[in-house]
Amino acid sequence: MSFSHPVLVRWSDIDSYDHVNNVRYFDYLQEARIAFLSHLLETTGDFFAQYPCVLVRQSVDYLRPMLLRHPPYDVDVWVAGVGTSSYTLGSRIVDRSGGADEVYAKAESVLVAVDGTTHAKRPLDDAERTALVKHLETA
Repeated sequence: MSFSHPVLVRWSDIDSYDHVNNVRYFDYLQEARIAFLSHLLETTGDFFAQYPCVLVRQSVDYLRPMLLRHPPYDVDVWVAGVGTSSYTLGSRIVDRSGGADEVYAKAESVLVAVDGTTHAKRPLDDAERTALVKHLETA
């Protein structure tokens, strides 16, 4: 089961075409990704202080324009793959306000675990690996 995080479109997110600027999608995905990882690994404070990692790749497929509106859109996040020192998260931005899931964007994010001091790549620790594998979803 994927994790869902609501995101509200801000007036400042709108471009001259009256829809959400494509760069803002990355903000929504990041907000949901941080909430998901904090929830997944049950951190009580700063997730990145406990489990340092860096985003090394993110791809987004824009499927339809998002508009300024209330209620919020939902960003679903799930674990799509787990490696030795990296993991992949799948995401999608959806509108559930009409009863059916209308998908606005799909994304894939690859994160690499790093040492908090040296910033060198490190293997995932047991807590990270266990939590990630437990929530692994295959297509």
